[in-house]
Amino acid sequence: MSHISFSELSKWNFCPFARKLAYEDRIRNFQGNIFTAFGLAIHAVCEKYFETNKEIDKNFFFGEVLRKELRSLEKKNIFVDGKKIKDFYQQGLDILTELDASFTAYFGPDFKFVKAEDTLMESITEFTENEYKFKGFIDLVVQTPDGKCHIIDYKSCSWGWDMKKRTDPMVTYQLTLYKHYWAQKLGVDSKDIETHFCLLKRTGKPGDRVELFRVTSGPRKTKNALNLMKKALYNINRGNHIKNRISCSRCEFHRTEHCP
Repeated sequence: MSHISFSELSKWNFCPFARKLAYEDRIRNFQGNIFTAFGLAIHAVCEKYFETNKEIDKNFFFGEVLRKELRSLEKKNIFVDGKKIKDFYQQGLDILTELDASFTAYFGPDFKFVKAEDTLMESITEFTENEYKFKGFIDLVVQTPDGKCHIIDYKSCSWGWDMKKRTDPMVTYQLTLYKHYWAQKLGVDSKDIETHFCLLKRTGKPGDRVELFRVTSGPRKTKNALNLMKKALYNINRGNHIKNRISCSRCEFHRTEHCP
């Protein structure tokens, strides 16, 4: 049975032909950089921190994972300036000092850990021409005393997000679909689930390096997200891979042998 992730859906929305190159032909031009290494490291330590009931040494674990990711870049002949590594490392430590207080201030002192890195592989019943599953990885789920479960997705960034990005459908649909399919997985009412982004800001001001904000997903928004999914699967299933010329200048494949 085939599957689709939100990343693949987002790539299809950007350009169907770029999605084909990346997900069917398995062509990868982008090999990573210090930003992706940092993102993977800070995500890992945040997830592990709550998963272990706050018993790990956050700073040590962050340093270990960051070094591992940097070694992976070196194997691809991608080298990062030593000063930049030092700066990113310190920025990660600064973020981690605010992690606990930010979650407590946002959810209250009595929130409970439910799951970290929860896997979604749920049948897409909305599309009936072929069998597909929705694949995803939920960074963190916590529960508050009112019984509500909260899905959190970490996003590492520089200073934060402006309002345009916070409300961009192709950004927020990720949480909309996570909510829909996590409810399907557990067989619970989606009304008892809330979704949030957690911004981990490298250059944020002290006291504002970890920011959580809620993303709402009512019936209309959920329907719109699922309709986009169905439209993508309809075209993928038929092998329709039209180039989106409007996106060319921002595409990793633009003016390469794969897309001249």
